Amino acid sequence: MIHLWLAGLLRRSPARLLAAAAGIAIAVALVAGLGSFLVTSQATMTTRAAAQVAVDWQVKVAAHRDPAAVLKAVTAAPGTLKALPVGFADSPGLRATTDGTTQETGAAKVLGLPAGYVDTFPLSIRLLTGSLDGPLVAQQTAANLHVAPGDRIEVKRAGSAPYSVHVAGIVELPQADSLFQDVGAPSQSQPVAPPDNVVLLPAPQFANHYHALSRTRPDLVSTQIHVKRDHAALASDPSSAFVAETGAANNLSVRTSGAAIVGNNLGASLDAAREDASYSRILFLFLGAPGALLAGALTAAITQAGAERRRKEQALLRARGSSPTQLLRLVLVEAAVVGVLGALIGLGVAAAIGAATSWPWDLAAALTGLLIAGLVVAIPAARDLRSLAANQGHRQQHRTRPIWLRFGLDLALIALGLAVFWAAGRNKYTLVLAPEGVPTISVSYWAFLAPALAWLGGALLCWRIADTLLVRGRAVVALAATPFLGPLARAVSGMLMRQRRLVARSAVLVALALAFAISTATFNVTYQVQAEVDAQLTNGADVTVTESPGADARPADATKLSSIPGVTAVSPLQHRFAYVGNDLQDLYGIDPAMLTRATTLQDAYFQGATAAESLKRLASRPDAVLVSAETVNDFQLNLGDLIKLRLQDAHTHTYQSVTFHYVGIVNEFPTAPKDSFLVANADYVAQQTGSAAVGTFLVNTNGHDVSAVADRVRAVVGTTGRVGTIRDARGLVGSSLTSVDLGHLTRLELSFALVIAAAAGGLVIGLGLAERRRAIAVATSLGATRRQVRRFGFAEPAFVLVIGTLCGLGSGWGLSYLLVKVLTGVFDPPPTALTVPWLYLSTLVVCTIGAVSVVSVLVIERARRQAPDLLRAI
Repeated sequence: MIHLWLAGLLRRSPARLLAAAAGIAIAVALVAGLGSFLVTSQATMTTRAAAQVAVDWQVKVAAHRDPAAVLKAVTAAPGTLKALPVGFADSPGLRATTDGTTQETGAAKVLGLPAGYVDTFPLSIRLLTGSLDGPLVAQQTAANLHVAPGDRIEVKRAGSAPYSVHVAGIVELPQADSLFQDVGAPSQSQPVAPPDNVVLLPAPQFANHYHALSRTRPDLVSTQIHVKRDHAALASDPSSAFVAETGAANNLSVRTSGAAIVGNNLGASLDAAREDASYSRILFLFLGAPGALLAGALTAAITQAGAERRRKEQALLRARGSSPTQLLRLVLVEAAVVGVLGALIGLGVAAAIGAATSWPWDLAAALTGLLIAGLVVAIPAARDLRSLAANQGHRQQHRTRPIWLRFGLDLALIALGLAVFWAAGRNKYTLVLAPEGVPTISVSYWAFLAPALAWLGGALLCWRIADTLLVRGRAVVALAATPFLGPLARAVSGMLMRQRRLVARSAVLVALALAFAISTATFNVTYQVQAEVDAQLTNGADVTVTESPGADARPADATKLSSIPGVTAVSPLQHRFAYVGNDLQDLYGIDPAMLTRATTLQDAYFQGATAAESLKRLASRPDAVLVSAETVNDFQLNLGDLIKLRLQDAHTHTYQSVTFHYVGIVNEFPTAPKDSFLVANADYVAQQTGSAAVGTFLVNTNGHDVSAVADRVRAVVGTTGRVGTIRDARGLVGSSLTSVDLGHLTRLELSFALVIAAAAGGLVIGLGLAERRRAIAVATSLGATRRQVRRFGFAEPAFVLVIGTLCGLGSGWGLSYLLVKVLTGVFDPPPTALTVPWLYLSTLVVCTIGAVSVVSVLVIERARRQAPDLLRAI
């Protein structure tokens, strides 16, 4: 009997089986593709977490243990690429005499760096001015002592005479928090702020000054082994990489009998990446999962469209002696065929589009397809088997309004979603926290209830609107349809009212499909645009040439770069350092008229004015300067204030006072740090310092052939400068969150959204019309013209399209707004407005309308031609 049943289904209803299997295939392929995105994004986060660590391990040598033996053990540890010993010493204070005044500081840290340290750990030290060859002082220390390269400072020692050194350069320690961590301290202890005063000495000089003190006061002098680990050997999953790296550190401690105390910076970064990976799961849930649910709903609608025929077939089989158990087996077989066929098609589609997932994700996707088949095919059919009066129940379902509609569940969900959104905003929730400048994730799934509830509430509200119009607004529907249907308008409105549950369900599917597509497309495009803004902010332009310290690059050199094929514009960017009071800050000299030709400035970069207005203010007077918000707050500045900055004279190498006028606030600027910096006119800076030297050239390629243009630029620049591209910066901007590439996810989701929208609009409505083709046949037999039959048949699709499209557009915009607002903390700077992909959305609407129109015409014409046969079958 099962074989006969399957043969009959394949012979009489192949289109319906394939349509149901196609709905399941969409869900399976989408889940498999999302799994691919999840795996890829986690691998990206692992790479990002490892790349941002300056020193992977800081191995502290325990007191009274041999540093040479520990260094040997660290070097021999699996995964170690290089290990260098670094001396640490405490100093009671520093002293310097400059310009006839003497300044002293409190406690300081003195480090002894071996040769090649900066080359091995390039992220640990950033040269601000001077040279790396010799004693170095930290930026804050230089500000406290009022010293510059060439000055002499005195370093005090406990129980010994002080010694003096000549400052070779002033440096920034970007990861001072980890560099001066208390290695071996309990993890629950409070973090200690890095020291304000730091002196870095070459290792021989450090040993000369502290060898004797290390014996008498071992509490003041210690040794650390700084280790560079092999990042290529890390597992792609941040959790697995964290476990392996932590185990390697523990193994080292055991093998050295506790002589090596490991400060595992790489492990800590991977631990944070494990939390960051939850962001990928958020994108999986809130950007992709609705598509899988919608595909399931589409399959349910396709199955439900043939429910009446199925009930009649089941009733006929029962009348011929089939038992309920036999009928249940037939239902399960049909569900299994649909589920297996949909799973196979879905996995094939996922493989064809390049979703290279692991077998667990393939298995999960296939099980998802079988689950959908069970939920939307087997369970409804099994429920019908228990009905004693299937036809009576069918008529009753159109007369009874859903209970949730009477109690206003849709309005309650929307109100609750808005309340959650308001509460999250009121608590100033942000997804990304940056304590001490280290980006970490703070995921609150509670905050994501707002878009989830809004999505569900919007769907139910669409049902309410359609139901209300057909029940209480029949006259309005008839009046609106009169110009198109003429005297058929009232009859059509009555037909729609009797079929209002089917009509409302179709409208909801169209609205959900459009809302999913609109919200996904808008969020993804906004995300990509802001990630690109962040990358350009970090790199400065499409291609950036950073001159080496001491290179004498001139603005005229921009002409040579402009002649390179593929370069559309070049803007020189001065990079100097200026003292604001005692605070040493980055100063950028620009040509306001030329800068925007080479890079893009966002209004969010500035405060109190747009980007164009800020540049206009800067160009309005030669001595104008834009100041960071932090500096404005620290020094209580007001617009128009006269401020005096100390800049280094190119000839005397001394810092001279230069007058500027404060004209605006700048929050972000290409290549600038995120805290304190200044932006001034390059011509004025060159005039006051006696040098027009350029630190950076911003090169615009209009986004085309960036890598090829960069190669040509390298050939011209040679070894005098470092060439960076926006592509290098894209994966290393903001936090590890924005390093997630949504390109694959975007293409996947938008393609499926387009398919789902077209299927929801065309296939579901087409199947609904097919079930009512007898009514079309009756109208044809009563003498209705071809034009009248088409108008009669198009009434339901037109109503569904109007209601579904309007509700879908409204819900899609609202969901996009909620998603972007909830995820605002990811963006740096945050978007000023949503980026709407108009071309895609136009294509989406056109395809949906086109699918509905084509399917409706085919069904109507077939019903009109087969009118006599259909009437004889009644």
